[in-house]
This record gives sequence, structure tokens and C-alpha cells, in this order.
Amino acid sequence: DPRLEGWPLMSSPFPTTFIIGTYIYFVTSLGPKLMENKKPFELRHIMAFYNFGVVALSLYMTYEFLMSGWATGYSFRCDIVDYSRSPTALRMVRTCWLYYFSKFIELLDTIFFVLRKKNNQVTFLHVFHHSIMPWTWWFGVKFAAGSGLGTFHALLNCIVHVFMYTYYGICSLGPAYHKYLWWKKYMTTIQLVQFIMITCHIGQIYIMDDCPYQYPIFMFIIWLYGSMFLVLFLHFWYHAYTKGQRLPKMARNGIGKDQ
Repeated sequence: DPRLEGWPLMSSPFPTTFIIGTYIYFVTSLGPKLMENKKPFELRHIMAFYNFGVVALSLYMTYEFLMSGWATGYSFRCDIVDYSRSPTALRMVRTCWLYYFSKFIELLDTIFFVLRKKNNQVTFLHVFHHSIMPWTWWFGVKFAAGSGLGTFHALLNCIVHVFMYTYYGICSLGPAYHKYLWWKKYMTTIQLVQFIMITCHIGQIYIMDDCPYQYPIFMFIIWLYGSMFLVLFLHFWYHAYTKGQRLPKMARNGIGKDQ
């Protein structure tokens, strides 16, 4: 997309790939080794600022996605990429890039886990989710920034993150606020609903008679993403809440999970 000429990180996929590779190496190998003989860092204030900052960013991106198309004309069906330089189209391009960049900010989730020696929370699902999003979104922004079919999952993700990081923010404020965390279990339900909606929305591409979306491969990737994470989160739900292998602390001793 020539509209993205000169934008940060958009010239090549290699900077994004390098950042993600460094992230994976740090959170799975280097970080735990460096922290092995050290006391965990106390990051409560930093984490509170970070979590509520992500809430504010997610609210802003939700608004921008809505005003760039989802509340101003998208049909929720065959909405193809608008490559024009109209104010609305350019607004969607900026929002897509900001969403892509926000995925790098969210890598701090895992880094905080490592610095606080919460290595049991550095799961395959967590690291894979945080790694695949910025990498795939580079291609989406580079070639197809601004379509209903390509941004519905981003809009939903921003909405979900408002709830999720609000939970994390309250959690990081300390034990006095744990009484407000009774809705922990419902976060996984919200995420499951998110992936069901993504899969159903993008699945329309296979039943619509004539939808000239410019990059059908992206539709398959989004459908695969939604389906795959739906299965992974269902697996997590089953083991965490049905078999009781990973119940939130509030279910065990009356308080919420200490992030």
C-alpha cells in the first residue's frame, strides 16, 4: 500500500521478525536464566500504570475503528479494502497501524511475568498469541489496511482488552481491591465469545456469492486464527475451570488472582 510509504516498521517485515524473535528468546530462555538467582522485581506501580494505559489505548482504538468504518458505513459483510486517500480511509489506515504497533506494547505482559518470576504464566498459548499477532498484522497493514473483513477481529480485540486490562489493572492495585475481581472466570468466556464471533464473521467469505476482497489469503489466515484460538481457549477453559487444574485464587481462598 503506497499510503504507508515511510511509516515506522513498514519498510520490511524483518524488524518486526527480529523484535518478536528477541522477545521469544528473552521470555523463554534468557530472562528466566537472568532471574534464576535474583529476587523477583516489585513492579506493582509500573504495572498499574501500564495496564490502565493499555485500557485507555484500547478505548481510543475502539473509537477510531468505529469512526473509520464500523459505525459509519461498514455492512458487516463484504467490506473490501478502501485504497483511496479519503479522510475516512486514511483514518482507518492510521488506526490499523496503531493497532499493529500496540501489539509490541503488549509484549510487556510477558516481560513482567519473567521479571516477577511468574514463569508458570509464560505458557505456550500466551507466548504464541503475543508473537503471532504483530507478525501477521504487519502483512495486513502493509497490503490491506482498511477493510471491514480485515478489521472486525481487531475491533473485537480492542473491546475485549478494555475488560481484560481493567481486570489486570485492578489486580495490580493490591489485595485491598481483590474483592472487585469476582468476574475473573468470565474473562475467558468473553475471549471465547470473541473468537466465535471472529470465526463466524470471516466465515461469510465462503458462502457469499461474489465478494471481490483483494487478498483472500488474509481471510483464510483470520479464519484460521479465530478457529485455532477458539480451540486453544476451550482447552484452557476445560483444564482451568472444568477439571479445576488452574482455578483462580478467589475460587480457592476468597481473593482474586494476584497478577
